[in-house]
Amino acid sequence: MKVYTRSGDTGKTSLLSGTRVSKASLRLDAYGTVDELNAHMGVLADTMLQAPKLDALHAAIVREMNGLFALGSFLATPDESRDTYNQSPPAKEVVTRLEAEIDAWDAGLPELKNFILPTGHSLVSRAHVVRTVARRAERKLVLFHDDVGGSLELQGCIQYLNRLSDWLFVLSRYVGHQMNIPEVVWKPDGSK
Repeated sequence: MKVYTRSGDTGKTSLLSGTRVSKASLRLDAYGTVDELNAHMGVLADTMLQAPKLDALHAAIVREMNGLFALGSFLATPDESRDTYNQSPPAKEVVTRLEAEIDAWDAGLPELKNFILPTGHSLVSRAHVVRTVARRAERKLVLFHDDVGGSLELQGCIQYLNRLSDWLFVLSRYVGHQMNIPEVVWKPDGSK
């Protein structure tokens, strides 16, 4: 199988159903950003392997990568073809699981009383980069949702990305805490 098909050379691509759309469409922007998010998650997961006591976090990140791949596939399928291709949005249980993990990690963290800078250690910083890409993916999905008149299915996708970015924020703090890396508090005047 060839990697290149030349079918996208004119600025159009095919959805899962075969429908041709512009590569600049809001749908493609949304699921393309989800794909970018997934690649950043992969870098975070690979970097996590350098810290042996964080193996469980590596597995959780890979689990969410699988969920993001499914989300991208769902977004790449037009509404009328979802049954044919057995595509569905993230289940409510996925959001519930993320919330439970957020609560479990957060319970062992010091109370957050200040804004913190996305720094301190490369794993902490990478988690923050991934969090910001998740927020961008969420914004792209909101644009697509609003453009097509909204749907409960797309609303569930937005909720998943919103909770995933929360999860990544707490994960960044949890990683730092597990590695005894002090959080860097934001100081408006830039002092140390």
